[in-house]
Parts: sequence; C-alpha cells; structure tokens
Amino acid sequence: MGDLYNIITTYGLQLLVGEFPHGPLGGLALTLILAVTGLICAFPLAVACGIARTSSIRWVYLPATAVVQTVRGLPVLMLIFWAYFIVPLMIGTTISATTTVICALVAYETAFLGEVIKAGIQAIPKGQVEASRSLGMSYFKTLWDVVLPQALFNMIPSILNQLISLIKNTSLAYIISVNELTYSAYQVNAQLLTKPFQVYFLLAMTYFAICYSLSSLVGLVERRIKHKRQFRSV
Repeated sequence: MGDLYNIITTYGLQLLVGEFPHGPLGGLALTLILAVTGLICAFPLAVACGIARTSSIRWVYLPATAVVQTVRGLPVLMLIFWAYFIVPLMIGTTISATTTVICALVAYETAFLGEVIKAGIQAIPKGQVEASRSLGMSYFKTLWDVVLPQALFNMIPSILNQLISLIKNTSLAYIISVNELTYSAYQVNAQLLTKPFQVYFLLAMTYFAICYSLSSLVGLVERRIKHKRQFRSV
C-alpha cells in the first residue's frame, strides 16, 4: 500500500493529465476524450448504417452489410494500424497519432453501434410504422418522428455500454505512442523500473473504477426506461 501511495502522490498528475498544462494533454483525460470523441463522431454514421441495414433496397442494404461485417471481423489494433498508414495516403498529408486513433475508433464504433441501432429499429412494433404510413406520413418522416426517437431512447443503455468498450479499447493507442492512460502508466513504469506490479495494478484499478461506474449508470438507466415503459402501459 505504501508503494501505491507513493506512486499516486508522485506520478498521479501525470497519470491523470499527462504533461498538461506545461505540455500536451494525456493520461486519463486523453483516454476519456478519445472515447467520447469516437462515440460522438461515430453516432451519426452509426444511425445511417443502422437505417441502411434495415432497408429493403438491396443497393443500400448490401454495401452497409459488407462494411459492418468487415469492420466487425477485424481487431481494433488492425484498424489503428490501417488508419496510421492508410489515412495519410488517402488525404495526402500526415496526421497526428491522436487523430489516427480517433479515425480507427470511429470506424470500429460505426459498425458496432450501427448494429445496436439496427436492433432498436427492428424492435419497434410494425403496427406503429403501418399506422404512420396509413396517415400519409412518408418513409423518412415516419423514421424521423416515430421510429428513431423510440429506438434511440431504448438503446441508451447499449450506447453507454459501447462507451465502456471504447474506453477499454483506447488502451491500444499506446502502440503508436499516444499518451493516453496506458502509455502514461508505461512511462511511469519506465521511470521506476522496479515496481511494475504496483504501476499496472493501479492502472487496472483505474480502468475498473471508470467502467464499473459507467456500468452502474447503465443499470440505473435501464431501470428508469423499464419503469417508464410500465408507466406508459398502465
């Protein structure tokens, strides 16, 4: 316990924010920024992907399915490597390692969150869609006003679970030297040399605390949604 306390007091700030404010932001702060940015940027793409995956038009459904199945079949680390080498070739200029990781996380999250949204859309009773169409509402108006609001609301716990997954996946960014939490712990361990167990135990406990807190929030949201459904059915 004494070693853990000494590590926290000596290197705690480095693990939290990296070299900020005297240098680039890193540590836990950058981990959370990467995860939240990846989720926010992927969300509109995932909605479009989820809609395409439920479409009856083959030239819409098939390309979306091909993209989703391909990305879901690849490890996140491979996506990071691809983004690191391919994105600069595509845009003709170099990009930062942080931007590279965000691009990879967006691709990953678009595929997985798209499937979550697809499930939410398919869970809406068909009678609601048929009733909306019988009232003269167009396909897109029905989708926008009737289907998506309910689907996205019901999928909030699943979306939060995707955020938990993203937070853990950001640890792979250390491969290309992005100074997120895992890489910060690696730097601390390199300075101490003799306390790897204590450093990585502290790292594991930090991830656990964040993910457990978010998992508890997911449970709370699920109970509120369930209560709201029961209230509406009364």
